[in-house]
Amino acid sequence: RIGELVKRRLKTMRIATGSIAHESSTFTTVETNWPSYRNQRFGYRTGQDVLDFFRGANTAVGGFLAGCEAHGFELIPTIFANAQPSGPTPRAIFDEILDDMLTLMGQISDIDGVFLDLHGAMVAEGIDDAEGHILKAVRELVGTNIPILAQLDIHANMSPQMVEMADVIIGHETYPEIDQEERAKECADVMRRILQEGLKPTLALTQIPLVWGMNQVTADPPMRQAIEYLHEIESRPGVICGSIAIGYPLADIPHMGASVYIATDNDPVIAQSLADELAAYIWDRRTDWQLHLPSTTEALPTGEAAGQYPIIFADRDDNTGGGSPGDSTGMLKAFLDAGLQDACILYIVDPEAVALCQEAGIGAELELTVGAKSTPLQGKPVPMKAQVVTLSDGGFTYEGPRNRGLKSTMGPSAYIVQDGVHVLLVSRREQPFGIAFSLTMDLDPRQMRYIGIKSSAHFRAGFEHFAGNIYVVSEPAVHSAATLEGQFKNLGRKLYPEYDL
Repeated sequence: RIGELVKRRLKTMRIATGSIAHESSTFTTVETNWPSYRNQRFGYRTGQDVLDFFRGANTAVGGFLAGCEAHGFELIPTIFANAQPSGPTPRAIFDEILDDMLTLMGQISDIDGVFLDLHGAMVAEGIDDAEGHILKAVRELVGTNIPILAQLDIHANMSPQMVEMADVIIGHETYPEIDQEERAKECADVMRRILQEGLKPTLALTQIPLVWGMNQVTADPPMRQAIEYLHEIESRPGVICGSIAIGYPLADIPHMGASVYIATDNDPVIAQSLADELAAYIWDRRTDWQLHLPSTTEALPTGEAAGQYPIIFADRDDNTGGGSPGDSTGMLKAFLDAGLQDACILYIVDPEAVALCQEAGIGAELELTVGAKSTPLQGKPVPMKAQVVTLSDGGFTYEGPRNRGLKSTMGPSAYIVQDGVHVLLVSRREQPFGIAFSLTMDLDPRQMRYIGIKSSAHFRAGFEHFAGNIYVVSEPAVHSAATLEGQFKNLGRKLYPEYDL
């Protein structure tokens, strides 16, 4: 064994990597198709193009690459397939993506390890546990002696198969999630210890019968204390790492819910004991994770009374980052009905309205209906008589911290204004991680008194530092509580607080 470790230290370790990531809502009306993977976010990438595109970026691939270079490993890319959250991936597409990765991975000679960038809440047609399916396929390809390490989103729905098939899984520890690069570097550090020091990970999972509410921001209590408890456990002898998975509540699958997973050095009993300990801490505080979400109209007087501007209203239920269409109109109607001045909404997905604005041109005033074109569940289209301020092809560069340095596009876009309400209309679904795109449209949210955002929490990384107050709100949408009531049929167990079968 010692001789084998010495040999490994003398050779360049070859680590294969692949990324198949998708957060899948089983309730959204937004379908997933090939354009979802090929034309959205950062495209469908293979081979060296994966490393060239993500080098230096705050992403899992960027972190894998930086970590491998720091340890003298060779990172060998296969594919990158990451679609915007939407409905389950059709089976034929899922199978083709997985086959692409396995084929390229199978062509790599002398693999010493595997890094996988997954989400943890992916559902494919006929496969409730897509990550478990992927990990099992990779395990069957590389064998039992090759370490497989995976990075997951904090909103993973963990399954026993995922833990059985991976050697180590490391989840994000921040929400808003801005630690992708850091967690990927941690994967590289653990891989080095496995390959060069003989570390033998034993991974344990404890599933919690809990649907985590919106009290999830890791910089604030009580979530901050949960992460601190996790770090204290990670500091104990023999512990390699641990993670808290908040879970993704918009998937009607048996393993939906919160969980804890802990990795120790060759001690499965201690790993399970510590996972149970942290899970008990979370369960005992189950009421702490829940929040009441008012409507925008209900939250407005509270914000005005506090008098701290700009006031940000974050619409949790039309968050495209959770799979929603992005065109609900409750917030827009609330702003217009209240006669707000210096108010903006980021963003409303409405390619039809954008096309009308493009036809009219900058400076034109036109009548149009905005939003709620995807489904009546998103509300009713709002009639507007608005002026076109700016038009764009939607291209911009993320300034960070999330996706720092990467180029993206919102598709053809239009900035319109009616009275004091400013609206960014876009053609592609993406939540506002920061103000970079808005600035390309000549709209500076920092100059507004009221900011409406289609997002749950990721916006905080780019907006919180200049916000007066933030209110997470709920508007009618495909993912609102009223829409989902009674719709869960496949959980198979009781979950706190109201997911009772």
